[in-house]
Amino acid sequence: MRIRTFLWLPLVALLLLAGCRAAGPGNPARTVAEFFNKYENRSGFKATDWSAGLTTRILLGRLGSLGGENDLTQALSSVRSFRVLTFAPTSNSAEKLVSEGLVSEVNGLLANERYTPLSAGSDNVRYATRQQGDRVTEVVATSSVSGVPDSFMLMSIGGNFTQEQLAQLVKILPNVADMTK
Repeated sequence: MRIRTFLWLPLVALLLLAGCRAAGPGNPARTVAEFFNKYENRSGFKATDWSAGLTTRILLGRLGSLGGENDLTQALSSVRSFRVLTFAPTSNSAEKLVSEGLVSEVNGLLANERYTPLSAGSDNVRYATRQQGDRVTEVVATSSVSGVPDSFMLMSIGGNFTQEQLAQLVKILPNVADMTK
């Protein structure tokens, strides 16, 4: 009787392991910051992190005041942080991570954290925002890396933007993302 029980044990263990792998890459992140922390040091991922210091914000603000009320310049002077996480798969299992794991994990955390999707942008880039009142405090963009099939990119821009500034910022983000490669 005991021998029969031990014969089923490896089968049950294999089924449990297969079920865990099908559920996605580890525990899903609950916030954008957790997502960056979870993946930034993993193989195949590249993270770029920029925090605007006081001197940089003053310089951008001065440039904005010289050019008049330019919404783009004002938006740039309102940026507090800019993070980009890219992933280019090198194997079939890595491609599955992009198609099944990363995209669904980001979609889930954006929905759970009540980000508002934007309809603006190209077919390839999706935007979502987090707001406090009438000001946008964070813009999140997801897409693939241009020129790299089955890749993944997540951008998070923190700041304090008006809707007009956001519209101008969204126009330049795809070009900024290409420069971070």
